[in-house]
Amino acid sequence: MDRIVYDRMAAHDSTHWWYRARRDILADYLAREGHLPADARILEIGCGTGHNLPMLSAFGSVEAIEIDPAARAIASERLGKPVGAAPLPELTGVERGAYDLIAVLDVVEHIEDDVAALKAMGDCLKPGGKILIAVPAHQWMWSAHDVVNHHHRRYSKATLAAAIGKAGLKHNGLRWFNSLLFPLAVASRVAGRIRGKDDSDDSPPPGPVNALFEAIFRLERHLVGRVPLSPGVSIVTLASPK
Repeated sequence: MDRIVYDRMAAHDSTHWWYRARRDILADYLAREGHLPADARILEIGCGTGHNLPMLSAFGSVEAIEIDPAARAIASERLGKPVGAAPLPELTGVERGAYDLIAVLDVVEHIEDDVAALKAMGDCLKPGGKILIAVPAHQWMWSAHDVVNHHHRRYSKATLAAAIGKAGLKHNGLRWFNSLLFPLAVASRVAGRIRGKDDSDDSPPPGPVNALFEAIFRLERHLVGRVPLSPGVSIVTLASPK
């Protein structure tokens, strides 16, 4: 990712509506669908500044990997222990057969060989282990945001299912999320293209708007995995070895 993406993450991951509500949605989904042991060993790959680590720590003992040095330093401070730097898809030095849960939250789209990355993650799971995967959806929504984040793709349910299957994994159902605000996201992308201003700035909006978006998005914590949602900005699933 461009340096500015990590800088914005560090500045806004505690206040931006998207980060805050997304953590709650993923925590509720994992609590309902993860069925993790009480002493789960968890690895987050591509943890960025570590903003998801406290949420994941509620489910067990957490380790993390981040390849960007500045973001890794922030994440290490938040985690209270060093964060590793093993890149995907190799995951050199990461223990195989060791984890009850691996979390890759908006990470797989950054990896050119996503199938090899998913296969390597599967090799690091204990029997019965799972991979929590969240990815951006809809290739037709490609924008400057994807460029500065160094994405290789956005996913459809079909392309994500294909990558998971080719990696020797199965999923528990592919769920749309960030659906309630999806029409607004589409309108924003279309308007930007019409104006010729495809903006990559993802700084939070003014306070009242930020609070409103957070409240709307957070409503999905009660819905994801329970009822089918209409198409959203993202897809989430839990994958495990076949």
